[in-house]
Amino acid sequence: MAINFFNEDIDFKLKDKAKLKTWIKSTAAEEGYKLKEINFIFCSDEYLLTINQQYLNHNTYTDIVTFDNSEKEGQLIGDIFISVERTYENAQKFGVAASTELYRVMIHGILHLCGYYDKKPEDKALMTEKENFYLQKV
Repeated sequence: MAINFFNEDIDFKLKDKAKLKTWIKSTAAEEGYKLKEINFIFCSDEYLLTINQQYLNHNTYTDIVTFDNSEKEGQLIGDIFISVERTYENAQKFGVAASTELYRVMIHGILHLCGYYDKKPEDKALMTEKENFYLQKV
């Protein structure tokens, strides 16, 4: 059961790592999943754009790209790439603290690994509801 934090091409320090690990593990458990290994990779807009283009054929900036590497039902194994630049910009745009937006994006990635989607309006509404629910627990 490992949660790892990495930086790619940016200088970034994540605070409260132990608290965040506990929060993420409890979120996975509450959703009925056993967390095996999650890698959070914090990066720049440009780095994540390259990932988005290379693996998803999307030529757009985004705040997160999640790769599900799980091979067994009920287990979470994945890589979650997060643009710190984009989360800071979105925090300003939405009028929330930078840490709140970062945590929202982190739990968004976990929820994707738990099987939640956000392409259709009703899926997006459920995803946002779940994000808000878990954000209250951090």
